Amino acid sequence: MPEPGDAWETVSRDVSFTCPYWRMMHDRYRLPSGDVTDYFYVQTGGSTMIVPVDADGRVLLVRQYRYLLERMSDEFPAGGVPVGGDVDANAVRELREECGVEADELREVGAFAPYNGVADEMCHVYVARGLRDVGSTPEATEQIEVVRYTPDEVAAAIDARTIWDGMTIAAFALARPHL
Repeated sequence: MPEPGDAWETVSRDVSFTCPYWRMMHDRYRLPSGDVTDYFYVQTGGSTMIVPVDADGRVLLVRQYRYLLERMSDEFPAGGVPVGGDVDANAVRELREECGVEADELREVGAFAPYNGVADEMCHVYVARGLRDVGSTPEATEQIEVVRYTPDEVAAAIDARTIWDGMTIAAFALARPHL
């Protein structure tokens, strides 16, 4: 088992595909043992997920259809950060775009890697309070309904597997002590 200080040396790096939010990468790298091998992964600008809390203590989630899984999903508002973008600004934009609200207080409460081993992405989790309606501006691919849950209802929906989005489950675990 390599020690944390052992270097995994990058021998070569190729970009297979790019878009504004990520790049498909192919690295050749040398292991501490000296062997050279391949690693295919997605390089991202990160992501943000926001847990908006209304004046009654309920949290806002967005209900939307997930094309790849062919089912509806209740999730906290979230979005990818363009490569080189600012995570705080992205959180403000996603909150407005998906929920139609702005927040008087937006505080980062943690971060997690949604799928390490596949991507270098870190998702930054925020709790938003002091919500003001400003009107939503979803992207053309987003057909969103805002739904409200108490924190206990979110926990019960996770237990019942009706909230099944992994990023929402992870964000809730980080945000719950702040609710």
